[in-house]
Amino acid sequence: MTAAPYLERLAARTAAVHNVLCVGIDPDPATLPAGFAADADGVERFARLILEATLPFAAAVKPNLAFFEALGSPGIAALERLRALVPDDVPFIADAKRADIGTTADRQAAALFDALGADAITVNPYLGEEAVTPLLARTDRFAYVLCRTSNPGAGELQNLRVAEDDTTGAPAEPLWARVARRATTWGPGGTVGLVVGATAPIELLAIRDIAPGLAFLVPGVGAQGGEARTVMVAGPATAAPASGRPGRGLLVNVSRGIARAALGDPPGGASGDPGERLAEAAAEWGRTLAVLP
Repeated sequence: MTAAPYLERLAARTAAVHNVLCVGIDPDPATLPAGFAADADGVERFARLILEATLPFAAAVKPNLAFFEALGSPGIAALERLRALVPDDVPFIADAKRADIGTTADRQAAALFDALGADAITVNPYLGEEAVTPLLARTDRFAYVLCRTSNPGAGELQNLRVAEDDTTGAPAEPLWARVARRATTWGPGGTVGLVVGATAPIELLAIRDIAPGLAFLVPGVGAQGGEARTVMVAGPATAAPASGRPGRGLLVNVSRGIARAALGDPPGGASGDPGERLAEAAAEWGRTLAVLP
């Protein structure tokens, strides 16, 4: 039986939890809480604790694959076990940033969608549409295309201006704007969104104007300094296919802003149990990122 389109499943989960919180799972062995060994077992235990504590509040979960791949086969096995714990109604986004020539991208799609069971992935547009087509082709899966990222050095290439395109009618504009413009034409419809950082609010507003119908995955709030309020105003889609649904296709990723709640001594009056502290942090972010049912 074919699964419902990703945007429908995301909307259903958003309606269930009444927020657009995407819980990022990026367990760094160097920054695990006390009592968690800095090895594959410790990473898996902490990742599982994050997942179990935050699931009641999460519209989606997004493990960063590099934190598991760095541990070799034990890390991959841990990731697969983590995936098995995520209920079917919670979108699982594999933060992989993949793209390559067609045959390789086809294998990447098989690895992420079939072997791992990801509902959505992140992809890099640098190689062009041909390189991401196999990652966009499945109508029940989804790909978030890196557009204007949240890292401090994002502007080094993404702010470069590209010439006007007589073929498509695109004006001279920054590379991030051209990526957004091109991505609106990719895929069979309803399988493409954009990664747009909360740390670039002016660009986020401009990208929403360029791509009114694409779903946004927005990192950069919390630890990176992006403002949730701006994202909640400018991030939701204003046109089809992502509009007209609970949350209007928006997901706001929070990783360290939740995980660090388990670190150190609890503040006065707070629970000493790291799972309870993680749950409290996720609940607070859920309230910050609340949407109408």
